[in-house]
Amino acid sequence: MSIFRPRRRVPVGPPVLALLIVTAGCSSSDAGDSAAVPRPDAKVAGLCRNLDETLPDKVDGLSREDPKPRSALTAGWGGSAIILRCGVERPAKMTDPEVAKGSDPDAVAGGVNGVDWLMEKRDDDSYRFTTANRTAYVEVTVAKGRDSSGALIDLAGAIKKAIPEGVAD
Repeated sequence: MSIFRPRRRVPVGPPVLALLIVTAGCSSSDAGDSAAVPRPDAKVAGLCRNLDETLPDKVDGLSREDPKPRSALTAGWGGSAIILRCGVERPAKMTDPEVAKGSDPDAVAGGVNGVDWLMEKRDDDSYRFTTANRTAYVEVTVAKGRDSSGALIDLAGAIKKAIPEGVAD
């Protein structure tokens, strides 16, 4: 007695084939932009959840479209144009003496509306901003070709409200 049974072939007619093609065309692997979800400790995760509740619906004129996988630690506006990740690790450039002296052309410290930021120009000409002097690190990535000042201005109020000033662990 064999446990393998021959399979019967089921003919697939044109209507079924057309349905499969249409369904495959509608489901894209690019169904949404993605962002790596940080893994902070419980205290920082709580601050990040508070931030998520206070984030604006629009940033720099773009509507909120959160990346996948959905998380209270990530948010997005305009697809991948502006991505926020809360609870990230401290960037290495934050302790780089060249940045502190203003000698690194690709990393600059500064503040916008009461929130201090480390700005880093990335290899793809996008910019990454990471909060400084807050009890959790919040990273905002702004796509190449976008003016980043509007995003930082629009996010400052929520960050000030949810992430207290201080030194992150």
